[in-house]
Amino acid sequence: MSTAATRTAGPEHLWSVDEHLEDILATVRPLEPIELQLLDAQGCVLVEDITVPVSLPPFDNSSMDGYAVRVTDVAGASEEFPAVLTVIGDVAAGQAGRLHVGPGQTARIMTGAPLPPGAEAVVPVEWTDGGLGGGPVTGMRARSQAPEAATGHVHVYRSAEARAHVRATGSDVKAGDRALDAGTILGPPQIALLAAIGRGTVRVRPRPRVVVMSTGSELVQPDEQLGHGQIYDSNSFALTAAARDAGAIAYRVGAVADDAETLRSAIEDQLVRADLMVTTGGVSVGAYDVVKEALSSVGDEDEEGAGIDFRKLAMQPGKPQGFGSIGPDHIPLLALPGNPVSSYVSFELFVRPAIRALMGLEDVHRPTVRATLTTDRALTSPKGRRQFLRGTYADGEVTPVGGAGSHLVAALALADALIVVPEDVESVEPGTEVQVVLLR
Repeated sequence: MSTAATRTAGPEHLWSVDEHLEDILATVRPLEPIELQLLDAQGCVLVEDITVPVSLPPFDNSSMDGYAVRVTDVAGASEEFPAVLTVIGDVAAGQAGRLHVGPGQTARIMTGAPLPPGAEAVVPVEWTDGGLGGGPVTGMRARSQAPEAATGHVHVYRSAEARAHVRATGSDVKAGDRALDAGTILGPPQIALLAAIGRGTVRVRPRPRVVVMSTGSELVQPDEQLGHGQIYDSNSFALTAAARDAGAIAYRVGAVADDAETLRSAIEDQLVRADLMVTTGGVSVGAYDVVKEALSSVGDEDEEGAGIDFRKLAMQPGKPQGFGSIGPDHIPLLALPGNPVSSYVSFELFVRPAIRALMGLEDVHRPTVRATLTTDRALTSPKGRRQFLRGTYADGEVTPVGGAGSHLVAALALADALIVVPEDVESVEPGTEVQVVLLR
């Protein structure tokens, strides 16, 4: 069971938000590292420092299409008195053979091609006549269209300093440098760097597999016809999207009816593909809140340490919560309330940090800032509860959106922040500085 089993709190104990989160993070452990191909490692967290085996770029190369020249050969060149050089051939990117540029000579060079021996700089093709004898050109013509430009002579109309338009060996990173630190999340730029230094695989913690399941006989899937007393299942979609946004591979399970045996069977079926399970609904005190009943014996109930603890938290919204582990593999499970706002706020406060902890990240929390409250009237909050109100944040100010109701999905869709009202505060006046959790 979770560390909650070791606490002496009675059934009426009101847990603080911090206690509940501490219990979760003390139980959830980072997933074991695995070796993955680069593209499979996208979104994963490195478990090793990456050292550069070869400098980038590995050789001096041209940053322009143009001509590789010796500085002395183009000194003082102008349109009135151009430098006339003999073109000895082309140097293309990836070309095996290398020309040697001697006095009075030049080689056409393409972007990314190695600077040939003897050359000290590159003059862009726009500074020349392109070897065509008709004055300055705007670009380099393909060899197939103008083969004469790759031989003969070229007129250069400007001088160049040493190393002009040359990317030096190791100017990006040098061999032996640290490319990436352990703990880095691999996004497209990081994967590009790994590929550029020759790494085809990398050791990472895999993205957690999160199974999200809504409960409630009143829930209907979108696009289906609503019957009397039914509502669409939005929670499973919101939480699955939120889990993916947090970095997980998330699977959504269609809503399960209010039947303990059906729910128990559904959860057991999902354990095989879960590193973390999230349920929403059925954790309150109603006669049809069957999650407690179902989870009391789900999986291997004789497995030492397994079990779910249901508790009340000193927060609004989201008072009823459940947490523990299930099955022989002790898969962590968080049982969230069913009201849409309660469910989403609970995810941000508890599930998202758990996902980030499974990924092996040190900082598992959303960023927080201090902001000035802008509102027409004071905000009220129940004594002894930490309240989380939806808001919009910009330029150091935060404005509430919607009311305190835990069913207001439309207001939640407009929010990009949570306004935190501490447990010992019952009223917050306009202009007060408040703590804000940034959601985007």
